[in-house]
Amino acid sequence: MLSGLNWPNLVTISRVLLAFVTYALLINNPSDAKSIYICFVLTIAVIAGDYLDGQLARSLNQASSIGAWLDRAADRLVEICYWIIFSYLHWVSPWIAIIFVSRGLLVDGIRSFAAAAGYTAFGEKTMMESGLGKFLVASPFSRVFYAFCKAVAFGLVILSQVHNQFSFIAMLFVYLATFFCIIRGLPVILEGGRFL
Repeated sequence: MLSGLNWPNLVTISRVLLAFVTYALLINNPSDAKSIYICFVLTIAVIAGDYLDGQLARSLNQASSIGAWLDRAADRLVEICYWIIFSYLHWVSPWIAIIFVSRGLLVDGIRSFAAAAGYTAFGEKTMMESGLGKFLVASPFSRVFYAFCKAVAFGLVILSQVHNQFSFIAMLFVYLATFFCIIRGLPVILEGGRFL
């Protein structure tokens, strides 16, 4: 296990730890403006860490199967915990958290069966067969736009707690992210049945 701890993996672990610091601050001080600003900055760092770990893995030629797994697990953990915390604080509907948790479990479960058969979620060996499925699930545009919607939603939901004028746009991105969560999960569920 320790042999897998290279720079990209350390960045991945660090961003998860920063996310948990953010969750603790939000739970303990949800109405304190100073804590909200700190959480906003930490959230930006967590999001930047997701970009940085991938860039480091490629530039240092340190991509590995443990790193890929760690990155996916960290992405899912960070994402789901943000929605759970926001739901707990009554900043978003509990249904948002339920949708993201359910979709994550179903999609990751199907992808594990696909991986056992030699397929990947993205890239040349993608498990997606249809053109629409490939576009919605595996295309760079879809992946980046979905990540962008979640990043903006996380930041603005936090910031809107001290700047109410951001509430509408924050919720717009929450619902956009949720819509894309469903739309990007459905092709995996529909086309992934062959692996079960």
